[in-house]
Amino acid sequence: MRRLHVLRHAKSAWDDHGLPDHERPLAPRGQRDLPRLAAWLDEHGVRPRLIACSTAVRARQTLEGVRPSLGEPEVLLEPSLYLASPGALLDRVRSLPDVTEAMLVGHNPGLQLLAMLLASASAERDRIAAKLPTGALVTLELDVERWADVDAGVARVTALVLPRELA
Repeated sequence: MRRLHVLRHAKSAWDDHGLPDHERPLAPRGQRDLPRLAAWLDEHGVRPRLIACSTAVRARQTLEGVRPSLGEPEVLLEPSLYLASPGALLDRVRSLPDVTEAMLVGHNPGLQLLAMLLASASAERDRIAAKLPTGALVTLELDVERWADVDAGVARVTALVLPRELA
């Protein structure tokens, strides 16, 4: 059994139209959402051994906002995760080292489509298909012995956490 957490970056700022997309920071709302998400992660014992994070500023700021709640994971900043396609993300998941719990931090539409690809049919999968807003976390349990065995429909959604639903 493997557990994969998919975290979309928190709400980003659009104030500076001259700023390259990769360099956009979090908006005040995104920054305000992170303590509630961090508390949820801590309360639910989310402790990935490895986190692969996009190098985009907003993704790194999102990770830094929740990182104290995640134990002592190895963190990899990966340029290839910036706006990655679902196929590229699936390849990344399949190449994860032998850890039982991992996290990806990145962007839509790739993360949403990856979660939909991996998840078996359920009401939570339908909610993901409808919208995976900024700051959302999807936890998937995958009934595989190795990450290399991950394929479509092998996961069960065990959590879908949306910032607006956190008190």
